[in-house]
Amino acid sequence: MIRYADYKQYLSPALAKTTEIVAVRGEGSYLWDNEGRRYIDWVQGIAVNALGHAHPRVVAAIQEQVGKLLTASFNMVNYESTLKWAKAIAEISPGELGTTFFSNGGAEAVDGALKLARAVTGRPGIISFIGSFHGRTFGGTSVTSSNAKYRKGYDPLVGAIETTAYPSPGQCPAGLGEQGRSDYALGRLQEIFAYVRAPETVAAILMEPVQGEGGYIVPPTQFVTAIREICDEHGILLIFDEIQSGYGRTGKFFASEHFGVVPDIMTVGKAMAGGLPASGIVSTPEIMEKWAAGRHGGTFGGNPVAAAAGLALLEEYAQTDLLANVVEQGGYLAKRTQEFTEKYPIVTDARGLGLMRAIELNHPDGRPGGDLLEKVRRGCLDGGLLTLACGVKANGLRFATPLNVSRDVLDEGLEILEGVLAKVCEEEA
Repeated sequence: MIRYADYKQYLSPALAKTTEIVAVRGEGSYLWDNEGRRYIDWVQGIAVNALGHAHPRVVAAIQEQVGKLLTASFNMVNYESTLKWAKAIAEISPGELGTTFFSNGGAEAVDGALKLARAVTGRPGIISFIGSFHGRTFGGTSVTSSNAKYRKGYDPLVGAIETTAYPSPGQCPAGLGEQGRSDYALGRLQEIFAYVRAPETVAAILMEPVQGEGGYIVPPTQFVTAIREICDEHGILLIFDEIQSGYGRTGKFFASEHFGVVPDIMTVGKAMAGGLPASGIVSTPEIMEKWAAGRHGGTFGGNPVAAAAGLALLEEYAQTDLLANVVEQGGYLAKRTQEFTEKYPIVTDARGLGLMRAIELNHPDGRPGGDLLEKVRRGCLDGGLLTLACGVKANGLRFATPLNVSRDVLDEGLEILEGVLAKVCEEEA
């Protein structure tokens, strides 16, 4: 039997492993290892498998396309599936966003979006937010600040990038409500304009409409609308990173729709190809027309197999009213996790939108509960539930179930989680 420990020497240790599971099969919300053990999978490739593992419609589309053509490079020829996919993405994208540059992973899309913003505006500056995660390429790392470990040892990174406060409770003075946090974060941004980088030198403001790795933090609506107004005032392009929050995760196709704000550029990825590697930069035709031919490229972006999977995914969304399930089950999950904050002293917050939800763990004396989180994760793993941390202090537990998850599966996982929380609370008492 293959064991991870026997093959570890052949894999770079730079990729951190959260388990030693050797996975062999998945179906819906469940994953099996090579010892025959079944796990409830609340990670789903980090919010990649929107329809769960091995969804029949997606699998069939992939199999059909693989039998026809794998690749001939999209910069050489066109593919029927990719052309249809681009049109379908335009139909679901907010506002006038409707032109896509296809790439392979989220960080690659972020890098491309930064290049696009600089190319279009002729300006160097980029502003991103503390707590954000945008990938681990040089460009992605340069705009990431969810944890200092991602940047350690890589200086100098891409220049002309400034970071400012996101209106999360952890970054603002204690006791502030939504309006207060919004005002505080906007004030910090204005300080950057006044003391560090003049707004006329800024190409783009890059933000996650809901922070992912940073803790599933939902910003106040007034903050998001104010950022849009600031960008309009100064000719700055607004980039929304919807790689984790997009494709229905929050109960709307894109998280930006919760705030009534349309960005100038949007990055998508993770769930968009049903489990295959794919990402995209989506903008308006007018903005994309200013990105001259040959100024960006890639060998595998727009792959016809990924496109076939992506089309099958969107067909399933349309024919099953998947977003209604996200709203319904997300509401139930919100209720249950809020109850955890009342029953278990170590659970100090429950937050999110739709099925993009998290709980936060802290010690009763206020110390961040990263150690508690690891106890909970290990207990859940022993109980057959796969979970993943989040948050700048690694004390958040994120929920990334399939979007078509049923109430029964939620209850099955919540029963395991609640048992572990009760045990950890007892140990800490």
